[in-house]
Amino acid sequence: MQIKHLVFDMGNVLIRYNARYYLEKYVSDEADRLLLMREVFQSVEWMRIDHGSLTEAEAIASSCARLPARLHDTAALLYRSWNQDIPLIPGMEPLIARLKAAGYGVYLLSNTSLRYHEFRKNIPALRWFDGEFISADWRLLKPDQAIYRTFCQHFGLVPGQCLFVDDLPANVYGAQCAGMEGVVFYGDAEDLEQRLARYGVQPAEKEAAV
Repeated sequence: MQIKHLVFDMGNVLIRYNARYYLEKYVSDEADRLLLMREVFQSVEWMRIDHGSLTEAEAIASSCARLPARLHDTAALLYRSWNQDIPLIPGMEPLIARLKAAGYGVYLLSNTSLRYHEFRKNIPALRWFDGEFISADWRLLKPDQAIYRTFCQHFGLVPGQCLFVDDLPANVYGAQCAGMEGVVFYGDAEDLEQRLARYGVQPAEKEAAV
């Protein structure tokens, strides 16, 4: 089936998301960094914020209950401030602009919190997108097949005409199980363009995208 729509993850596809980077930015002690990594970024609370079933304030309180008092303010800062520094993945916006110019539908499908609606303005590539589907809005998470099916139903898309791009193989596999095509993104826009070509996806020439 011909690919008509490209569906992109956000973290480590459009923007650089690196929990270690934020820990090194705000925390000087390595033991504290490891503890905060476990109790904030790798916590169930973090996942539940993305799921939309826990508020940020509730997540902070729950994580802090497992942390020493001296780290409570830092934990809250990590929850509330990580999105203030989100480097863009080089080359992705020009590639997406070329895909749009070639006539493909372009969509976002991301596991992320309601805070997305505040920081989305800092991601220039989103101006090319036809639709955005955020996990916290729907209380669904990748790689559950339900999120991909609901996404397609919401936008009226045929799964087999969609190609999903994500940095996590588990999420790509979830999309494939839901009937979509999928490729893993390894951080390089030129490599991604080559991978898309294997599915017959051809962006417009660079001069055609404005």
